Amino acid sequence: MKKEINAVLAHYMSDVADAETLAQMLETPPDEQLGDLSLPCFSFARVLKKSPQAIAADFAAKLQYHPLFAKVAAVGGYLNLFINRHYLSETVLSTSLDAPLPPTGRSVVVEYCSPNTNKPLHLGHLRNMAIGESVARLLDFQGNRITKTCIFNDRGVHICKSMLAYQLYGQGATPQSLGIKSDHFVGNFYVLFARKLAENPQLEEQAQAMLASWEAEDPAVRSLWQTMNRWAFEGFEETFARFGTAFDTAFYESNIYSQGRAIIMDGVKKGLFTIREDGAVIADLSASGLDEKVLLRSDGTSVYIVQDVYLAHLKKEKFAYDESIYVVGNEQDYHFKVLKKLLEMSGAQCAAGIRHLSYGMVELPEGKMKSREGTVVDADDLIASTTQLAAQEIRLRQTLPEEEIQRRGLVVALAAIKYQLLKTETTKNMLFNPSEAIRFEGDTGPYLLYSYARAASILRKATVTPEISGWDANPFEARLLKHLSRFPEVVATSAKGLMPSLLAVYATELCQAFNQFFHECPVLRSHLEPQRLALVTQFRSVLGRALYLLGIDVLEEM
Repeated sequence: MKKEINAVLAHYMSDVADAETLAQMLETPPDEQLGDLSLPCFSFARVLKKSPQAIAADFAAKLQYHPLFAKVAAVGGYLNLFINRHYLSETVLSTSLDAPLPPTGRSVVVEYCSPNTNKPLHLGHLRNMAIGESVARLLDFQGNRITKTCIFNDRGVHICKSMLAYQLYGQGATPQSLGIKSDHFVGNFYVLFARKLAENPQLEEQAQAMLASWEAEDPAVRSLWQTMNRWAFEGFEETFARFGTAFDTAFYESNIYSQGRAIIMDGVKKGLFTIREDGAVIADLSASGLDEKVLLRSDGTSVYIVQDVYLAHLKKEKFAYDESIYVVGNEQDYHFKVLKKLLEMSGAQCAAGIRHLSYGMVELPEGKMKSREGTVVDADDLIASTTQLAAQEIRLRQTLPEEEIQRRGLVVALAAIKYQLLKTETTKNMLFNPSEAIRFEGDTGPYLLYSYARAASILRKATVTPEISGWDANPFEARLLKHLSRFPEVVATSAKGLMPSLLAVYATELCQAFNQFFHECPVLRSHLEPQRLALVTQFRSVLGRALYLLGIDVLEEM
């Protein structure tokens, strides 16, 4: 529809701008009373030697009888366009707005979650997973070939702290013997280590010694490590499945942590990196506004970023990607600037595609979360408690078998959590309040589900066939039609900017337009029932696709 309108504008305005320029200039007025689209004419004044108001008036006179427009008006240097409502309704309803774009052949790797295996997933991981999953779906919808990856940080002194605490205080217990979810079982020992460390500072040295034994492949230490990692992975998989995410490929720090050393030493041979007097290998990044970075310590061991250098090469070799996106919190902004610069310095082909999707931290009304102190909001506990809040709300609304209440409660809970985590602009820190997230009214996930279920209910009750044909839509119908027409553009913008928040906000605005339409325009047994059923059908399809792209499942009934 925009292309057709733009072609008309380009025909009449070819002496001042080409079609591409006009397309970029078209705006949506802040007040719908001013029109559906608006074209600012200020930049034409120099060429036409007239005031913007006069230019807008001239164009309005040329366009006022065109069948695409119900009205054209010149206001303060803007050319305001009111789209013909018959054309609007017919075009929007006859278009497959929610159809994915054809494959582009472009390969994108999206890495997200990347937990440590010494503790269960928490609320911060949920925001990471919500963003990563939604971004992957958005890019897939735009025709990209997507590979979702996760790196498990399964080695290091923090892992040994959980192991040491279990070795000293576990008394042979298992998750099964205590009836505790396996990753929570492991995490409890990480918290216990921090508590015991306050009483016995020597535990820190013992954890470092255990790490040295692990690196020396001590059989007993490796056996304990494998057992506790297995517990962590089993617990993670349960949470991943419940939250609705999965990975195509997993990487493990234990397999790759030492394999970047050869790349760094090759850089030394090429003169890219230098060896300091103490034997450490460094990269001087000062010319790029960064600091000197130690890559290999004086004892020859590598720092963490060397692992990421190797992994970037490995991903490029494995997936031949055009873009590699890292969904990692903003506390790692500097790390990824250094990573990209190191890859650029070494002339790596993978450097150009590196992109850090930096997101803000999640805070609670009580303040920041701290893993060592055991004050994090556990992902499983949050999902479970939110599910019970949703189930309680469902019981108040209708009588259902308890199994169905719990099923719907989980869907509503995940919608509440994911929407709350996604609606805030990705780069910003956010405050998470579970009691606000679960509300069925307002700017919430349950409100979106309720709107979808309302549309599904209308369609179930219909006794006539929807009719895709144009009519002179009233203001409430037109508002919904215009919101629907924006969907492909919103998805494209969200995918390009890696910003699911744009789609989340759009989904709420779309539902608001639908519910206004629902209250003002009877559908069933109305004189426009076939056309309005087609409008409800299109809304249900578009909202369903929007929710899928946000990682949210739908309910046909609520």
